[in-house]
Amino acid sequence: MKVVEINDVYKTYHDTEVEVKAINGITLSFEKGDFAVVVGPSGSGKTTLLNLIGGLDQPTGGEIIVAGHRLSELRPSELIDFRMEHVGFVFQSYNLIPVLTAEENIGFIMNLQKWPKEKRKARTDELLKSVGLADRHRSRPSQLSGGQQQRVAVARALAPRPEFILADEPTANLDSKSADTLLDIMEKLNREEEMTFIFSTHDIRVMKRARRVITIEDGRIVSDERTNVVS
Repeated sequence: MKVVEINDVYKTYHDTEVEVKAINGITLSFEKGDFAVVVGPSGSGKTTLLNLIGGLDQPTGGEIIVAGHRLSELRPSELIDFRMEHVGFVFQSYNLIPVLTAEENIGFIMNLQKWPKEKRKARTDELLKSVGLADRHRSRPSQLSGGQQQRVAVARALAPRPEFILADEPTANLDSKSADTLLDIMEKLNREEEMTFIFSTHDIRVMKRARRVITIEDGRIVSDERTNVVS
């Protein structure tokens, strides 16, 4: 089942009088259960592509369909609801709310969606256990290591049961042990829950785990290969 369809998409930026085609005619789709990475040199369009898929930016041309929704047809307020319901985001910088505990950070989106308190608590407990932080409910980000913060960020992204996770350089600020732990967790979620993960990365550790590697240069796809990696 396709969760993302990208049809002849362009994204053009204008810097004074210079036109930059960040995405240059990409056609691509992602299936449920993909564990895919988008790779390429800096400036190739990796982050722009993820932002377009997640509805954080709008294409200059072409069409993007996510979970059956044509993003171009959604009003700004509808895009906000769409992102909360269908897309989980994991960023390089964690983006946790400093004054909230791990439990509160994970429950933040569910709270916005008005999940009942008991259901929200059960889901938060389940996720903290799944990312190996069952004993850190009340820890604030400043009391957690970088790897632990990123695991909280993954749990937060998973909380409302999105269609897929977009992870932009999620291991960039982590040491090798923390990165491997995070990737183990993501692979387990992908394998056991068929959660779809789409990464952008420079990290060879992520590329080695991927079952699909999409390479882009100058906003164009130059290769799209499925690997024989077994989780």
